Amino acid sequence: MEILAIIIPSTLLWAAPLVFTALGGVFSERSGVVNIGLEGLMWIGAFTAIVFNLTFAGTFGNWTPWISLIAAMIAGGLFSILHAVASITFRADHTVSGVAINLLASGLTLFLVKLIYGKGETDIIQNGFSKIDVPVLKDIPIIGKLFFQDTYWTSFVAIIVAVIAWYIIYKTPFGLRLRSVGEHPMAADTMGINVSKMRYFGVMISGALGGIGGGVYAESISSNFSHATISGQGFMALAAMIFGKWHPLGAMGAAIFFGFAQSLSIIGSSLPFLKSIPSVYLLIAPYVLTILALTGFIGRAEAPKADGVHYIKGSR
Repeated sequence: MEILAIIIPSTLLWAAPLVFTALGGVFSERSGVVNIGLEGLMWIGAFTAIVFNLTFAGTFGNWTPWISLIAAMIAGGLFSILHAVASITFRADHTVSGVAINLLASGLTLFLVKLIYGKGETDIIQNGFSKIDVPVLKDIPIIGKLFFQDTYWTSFVAIIVAVIAWYIIYKTPFGLRLRSVGEHPMAADTMGINVSKMRYFGVMISGALGGIGGGVYAESISSNFSHATISGQGFMALAAMIFGKWHPLGAMGAAIFFGFAQSLSIIGSSLPFLKSIPSVYLLIAPYVLTILALTGFIGRAEAPKADGVHYIKGSR
């Protein structure tokens, strides 16, 4: 029980940014737009959240981390328009556009940090997300100690958002239209659905959720922004999306699995059965597991049929 009480909150902490970002990838790719730029969107979200937090901590007080996430969401959504314009309007290769987004985001944010703070990293935020005990639920026998003590609100919000995303994609007219343009855009066009508009929505939702993912990571784990803040998190979220077979709940489950792998590198020294393992092996474990997961399941997971395929209105 003591070991589980360490592992579970840590796993949920590290999984939350991946859940948000992977869900963003699901929205984009369900609309037919491949989004390799999830890493870049997390860079933008992390940078915006930290800078907003440092700037307005004295104004918003304890609400600063949450309002910073809203700022990160807006910034990610706006930045993703670049990918939408390139891949949808100008019909650029989706993968090339996504890689460009990653490079642009990392270069731009590091340049702005140097410009604003005069150094390669920001200051440490004082009002970040901290551990909490959930009232009432923490008193539930066994479960309360494991899931609702020394945990973070962001972990529960991520799970709730995953359920909402599932409902939107599979139970609403908007979700049906989104999936239709990702599976058979010509048929959707015939039924009067604006393919480009739906794809823009998918990419912008992806950017908003990716921005939140970056903001959550920065405000709950790193507490500042530097060149090492987002180091492969976006690619891990992309792997979670594929591992989860482009399904919101599947992506959430895969993100929790990768969150567990990442948490081991941090809490491994506190666990009796991992103390003897060199720390370097625990640090590379998340990436090794990502590769193994993709090589084991990529052949069985089928992307939406029109994923990455350009559509020109009236074409056959």
